[in-house]
Amino acid sequence: MKESIKESHRDMKIDKQITTLCSLSGDKGKCQNIFFLIPIGNSKQPRTHPTPHVLTSNKYSHRKHNEQRDDTFFQSAHNFVLKKRVTWLPHGINGYQTNPKPKEISPDAKTLLQIISATAPHALAAALSATAIPPTPDVVQDVLRLSYSNSSAAVEFFRWAGLTRKHSAHSWNLIVDLLGKNSKFEPMWDAIRSMRNEGAYGIPPDVAAMNALLSAICCEGGSTTLALEFFEKIKVKITPDGDTFMILLEGWEREGNVTKAKSTFGEMVVRLGWSPQNMVAYNSVLMTLVRGMEVEEAIKFLLVMKGKGCLPGLKFFSNALDVLLKQNDSTHAIALWDIMLDGGFMPNLMMYNTIIGILCNAGDADNAFRFLDEMVFYGVFADSFTYNMIFQCLVKHKKVHEAGKFFIEMIKNECPPMPSNCAAAIAMCFDGDDPEMAIEIWSYMIENSLSPVDESANALLIGLCNLRRFSDYRRFAEDMLDMKIKIHESTMEKLKNARYKDGRSARDTCDSLWKSLLANFTSFTGMFRGWW
Repeated sequence: MKESIKESHRDMKIDKQITTLCSLSGDKGKCQNIFFLIPIGNSKQPRTHPTPHVLTSNKYSHRKHNEQRDDTFFQSAHNFVLKKRVTWLPHGINGYQTNPKPKEISPDAKTLLQIISATAPHALAAALSATAIPPTPDVVQDVLRLSYSNSSAAVEFFRWAGLTRKHSAHSWNLIVDLLGKNSKFEPMWDAIRSMRNEGAYGIPPDVAAMNALLSAICCEGGSTTLALEFFEKIKVKITPDGDTFMILLEGWEREGNVTKAKSTFGEMVVRLGWSPQNMVAYNSVLMTLVRGMEVEEAIKFLLVMKGKGCLPGLKFFSNALDVLLKQNDSTHAIALWDIMLDGGFMPNLMMYNTIIGILCNAGDADNAFRFLDEMVFYGVFADSFTYNMIFQCLVKHKKVHEAGKFFIEMIKNECPPMPSNCAAAIAMCFDGDDPEMAIEIWSYMIENSLSPVDESANALLIGLCNLRRFSDYRRFAEDMLDMKIKIHESTMEKLKNARYKDGRSARDTCDSLWKSLLANFTSFTGMFRGWW
């Protein structure tokens, strides 16, 4: 019963949104742009469109004197569709961001900005015309970008520029965003209507309105399901475009809904076919699959996309590899890598480090070496991080001989091992019957001032103690004491135990050493009282 009531309320909400989008005076079956349907009092007629190219400045003088608009509803509608619409942009400029970082602007734009800041709005048009500077799209965009704090002058400038030439899609987006951020909602909606009348984006106004509302619903967080239900009802009246599916697929990506993403993607391909212009949507569905651990399915899509000339860019492959690193998925990582290379992409050092990291985590040192050798053919050279990942892998998997050879290669290539890897390698060499390599690693650390050395020092002493090489133990330990290296209590305990097991010569060595130790570490006096 509760579920039935909940579904009923949800359907009413969707129907209300469709009514808002598709209502028409006298004909409920024909769709109109949502941007023309903000209520004015009790009037059910759409509001009159302003003249294209020019924002209206008479503050809705076409209204009847006795018509009163509902300010609360009017502003809430703006807040819902504009302020919530943070992910959708019209087709062809999906990478656009409002309030971008400052960049170098042209001298013409600087001149116009100086005039705008020093001239009253009513005299601005004449002052701008006197400069004889043509308002090219780049100039208009530069001026608008830097006019967010002077919205009134920005509107006058935009009107003036629109009298001589058609505005670009980028410029329209800037003026709408500028007005919205300054809470100038009526001029903002005028701009939207003018933009749609002018056909700035080359797309039907109805699909643009539908996309805006879909994006607003998706931005509510976890509400892509509601957006899809709205889409299922409205798509019989409005034909969706690439941006429509991009909005839904980005929503499924945020929510991690693999099943819905595949379903939406399938419908998109059936309706629109394949096109590089829809790459943002393709990236979303692919990343949803990868994060959802359905990489096999993503690889199948990639192979099809490659055949259709729609292979995603290097950024997708980099992001996908990062996810596979977290998932420890080396098998699919290699398959993904091969598709990337077959597509003609040139991987960078970060991507090589990621794939090598995936392989090292899986213990696949052979393939890690293969990628290390391959790097130079793509103009990429390994760094210390690359070498240390492979060295750590060899040490972790007790590959003593390979680790010793690789250590030599590292220092020849001036990529020193990390201190933590050195400590682990010293312990491994003693366990693997190669104490001389352990001593060589220690000597390299001291000669090249690698620090910290405490863990490596103790690993060396424990290894020597286990081999009963007490004279070497004493020599290294005394050097360590001179360098103020901390010898752990557990290391000293092992020496104490060895003293009792190895006869008089061992006891003489230990006793002599302990006199030096006690002179430096008086806190251990009680522990070793009675040794001599």
